[in-house]
Amino acid sequence: MSIDVHIATGDDLERWNGYVERSPQGTLWHELEALRVQADHAGAALHPLIGFKGQEPVGLFPVFEIRKQLVTTAFSPPPRLRVPYLGPAFLNMGKLKQRKRERRRQRFLDGCFEWISAELNPRYGHVRTATAVDDSRPFKWNEYDATPEYTYAVDLSKDKDDLLMSFSSDARSNIRNADEDAYEIAVGGPEEIRQIHDQVENRYESQGISFGVPVEFVLDLADRSPNGHVRPYNLTVDGEFVGGILALEYGDTTGRWLGGVRTDADVDLPTNDLLDWAIMSDGIDRGLETYDLVGADTRRINRYKAKFNPELETYYGLEYGSWGMRTVASLYDSVK
Repeated sequence: MSIDVHIATGDDLERWNGYVERSPQGTLWHELEALRVQADHAGAALHPLIGFKGQEPVGLFPVFEIRKQLVTTAFSPPPRLRVPYLGPAFLNMGKLKQRKRERRRQRFLDGCFEWISAELNPRYGHVRTATAVDDSRPFKWNEYDATPEYTYAVDLSKDKDDLLMSFSSDARSNIRNADEDAYEIAVGGPEEIRQIHDQVENRYESQGISFGVPVEFVLDLADRSPNGHVRPYNLTVDGEFVGGILALEYGDTTGRWLGGVRTDADVDLPTNDLLDWAIMSDGIDRGLETYDLVGADTRRINRYKAKFNPELETYYGLEYGSWGMRTVASLYDSVK
């Protein structure tokens, strides 16, 4: 039986978030409300593709169409917003044997690419998968170039003391020796989101790098996500904001999305070590299993992240289009 791929409507949309929750590749970014927020702030048309084998759902693939100067491009996730993962999410494949699982996954993705080609005919395409996508071949067979990318993940299933003991000696020392009376860490709301966003934006601009993520995008995501959570962890000294990390929580995972930049405040505290540890401790208390440090491709930053003894995980950046179109697409900030 063939796989039918079409745009989700009606009952499909009502069930969409349930499908995301069931998929090993499902993330907060796949949820319908988060997809609509991405489309709104990227100036894109959202095409939530869904595939069925008979009555059984087999996959989701949200695609964003962006038209510029009569050129159509297709993204998942859209550019500029620094969304770490999206791409396809598969369903009802865990119990299948390898041959049948590969065939079903291939047919679903083939159907998605056929729809994209027939309905959008993009000159350029870019996809960034979730870490649970472990096979880039279906994309290669559809003329996409695949580049492995990396992130770090900390196992939160350990006891707190055991987890802390697994850290590097400087991380342990920074966390244990910090004067707990000198600072406070709390999960805030919209005001703290703005403070963290402003700090990140200022840090990027001081290095001559465009940040480009609208604070309204972050606030909308926090307001409209029904099952995931945008949690702004902020560290203050005497009531004054020093630094923060926007953590994204979905299912059994929390992720270090925005923040954790070097603070300009004149305080003698290992601010980011304390923030990361607060997120991990909180995650353990609430039964989460993983802390995604979101990114392990920058040598300088990796030295900091690796001290938490994380596991290295792989995901894929996938690109379609001629050399000329890829050059033009580089004008989109944060495509890759």
